[in-house]
Amino acid sequence: MSSLQALCSGLPLRPLPENRGRQAGVPHAPVRTPGLSLAEKQLALRNALRYFPADVQELLAPEFAQELQLYGHIYMYRFCPDIEMRAYPVEQYPCQTKAAAAIMHMIMNNLDPAVAQFPQELVTYGGNGQVFSNWAQFWLTMFYLSKMTEEQTLVMYSGHPLGLFPSSCSAPRLVITNGMVIPNYSSRMEYEKLFALGVTMYGQMTAGSYCYIGPQGIVHGTVLTVLNAARRYLGIEDLAGKVFVTSGLGGMSGAQAKAAVIVGCIGVIAEVDKAALEKRHKQGWLMEVTDSLDRCIQRLREARKRKEVLSLGYHGNVVALWERLVHELDTTGECLVDLGSDQTSCHNPFNGGYYPVQLSFTEAQSLMASNPAVFKDLVQESLRRQVSAINRLAKEKFFFWDYGNAFLLEAQRAGADVEKKGAGRTEFRYPSYVQHIMGDIFSQGFGPFRWVCTSGDPQDLAVTDELATSVLEEAIANGVKASVKLQYMDNIRWIREAARHRLVVGSQARILYSDQKGRVAIAVAINQAIACRRIKAPVVLSRDHHDVSGTDSPFRETSNIYDGSAFCADMAVQNFVGDACRGATWVALHNGGGVGWGEVINGGFGLVLDGTPEAEQRARLMLSWDVSNGVARRCWSGNQKAYEIICQTMQENSSLVVTLPHEVEDERVLQQAPQL
Repeated sequence: MSSLQALCSGLPLRPLPENRGRQAGVPHAPVRTPGLSLAEKQLALRNALRYFPADVQELLAPEFAQELQLYGHIYMYRFCPDIEMRAYPVEQYPCQTKAAAAIMHMIMNNLDPAVAQFPQELVTYGGNGQVFSNWAQFWLTMFYLSKMTEEQTLVMYSGHPLGLFPSSCSAPRLVITNGMVIPNYSSRMEYEKLFALGVTMYGQMTAGSYCYIGPQGIVHGTVLTVLNAARRYLGIEDLAGKVFVTSGLGGMSGAQAKAAVIVGCIGVIAEVDKAALEKRHKQGWLMEVTDSLDRCIQRLREARKRKEVLSLGYHGNVVALWERLVHELDTTGECLVDLGSDQTSCHNPFNGGYYPVQLSFTEAQSLMASNPAVFKDLVQESLRRQVSAINRLAKEKFFFWDYGNAFLLEAQRAGADVEKKGAGRTEFRYPSYVQHIMGDIFSQGFGPFRWVCTSGDPQDLAVTDELATSVLEEAIANGVKASVKLQYMDNIRWIREAARHRLVVGSQARILYSDQKGRVAIAVAINQAIACRRIKAPVVLSRDHHDVSGTDSPFRETSNIYDGSAFCADMAVQNFVGDACRGATWVALHNGGGVGWGEVINGGFGLVLDGTPEAEQRARLMLSWDVSNGVARRCWSGNQKAYEIICQTMQENSSLVVTLPHEVEDERVLQQAPQL
């Protein structure tokens, strides 16, 4: 068993660790099919061997070649550390800086088997969200972090640690880029080849930026989404007896069952992978499971009648569930579902993100590797069937939304009936959750703010919960707009429910949706608590990349921007640079995430609070920019709520000067322009 000291000593070469191969009983990533030529396979092998000195290359070459042949990628299983992978208390890491130790804490949390989807393949969530491309990169990164000083910056190229470079105390300690492929070559097919070659990586959002906090983050997002969907579509606050049907119980989607219980509805979640379903059941996130559609429908009817709170996992394909709900409607006249969505990993539909209804789980995994073209045809047929069933139910009082996983985009590409007449490129028959449910929240500056207590002590997390609640309650007492008050109240409720439901998996972390003022006030309160030792160790501030300013994604985060700029990525790139300039401890910029490779540019940050005045100043500057950038962009695109927030912020801060748009008030100006 390795120690943290050994883990930070560089690649273990003399002697080489035993090659234990793939570990049995652990979920593994689907086999990749990059379609490399012989020359490309040799290049992939050459690229992998360059991490190792010549005297061990002859031994490693055949096993790396075998990995490439069997799994479509060189993960270097021999170098998977023999250590309990988890977020250790920060003081246990052998480092020269607090920042480096905090980053190590976050990296190991992303690879914790209780957190990660495919830990041996270094995948945190989403089916292909990599922390690193191979285990050599992990060892080298830990080594560099252990040596790093306050006047060095570690540079990461798509999982590869390029090295430590001289910088300054005010510069980020870590700068990460993932998947920065030239646009003309950023296709899904090219990605599979480039990843197999070991030269780029899909970091999802918080996998490759080392900021994932387990499924708690998506639990919170789903809670807010379902609450606000009920308000918008059903006109209700109380969800008792209402049914929410969806799919997926994996790394991110596993949160849906717990979210259904917290909001008080009946959640029915389909999952094809029995291991994922059983994991959520053992965790207590799923109340009941069944592999019988008859039992599923029977239990759903009982819960509706009694207005039970229930999370029911159906072990089977969600298409079969949707089609059965249509059958019940057509034969009994009763629509058994009120709200619906989908959280399969549709950003990666042909490599394990979506399983076709025509095949069993094991049959699909086999065909995916042996005949990708036929598998793709079956996936697209399955998508068409799923949409057809949803369309039938939507004729009743049932409401469906796209949950930002590229479901409607891939359904459209499959030829499903999802078109919206007269709509723009980012609109479909059903809205994305940003367009109808969460978009106004983003426009007001609210988004998924989070923090991690690096002591690993639950008591520290309890203190931060208390501080955050007090900050929000004080803001309400001082007077805020009704729309802001509603969000603050939802988050106060969330903090209490999160503690009651024991949502921590992995690091001691919390997430809530907050605006600029709330984030800054919470950060200052936490920093002061560290200074007076109420909190025992540094706290890492972060957020999901899926936020106000962090992501340009025309089919998700920026799908409610209609001035034509939804396909432009200036906001996310400027956010990455601006955070680095204003005091972030580390910054990350990614291609892909959420809706898939080539569909989105997004970025994130980590900021270490250590109780010093300098940390407070960095938090004030960086967090203000991190929110106001996106609000200003939404203001310029014509969003009235963002316009109001920016005008108010400029009144309060004379250093902020934003260009405000002038609307065309008379449409005849456009209609009478002779050149048109």
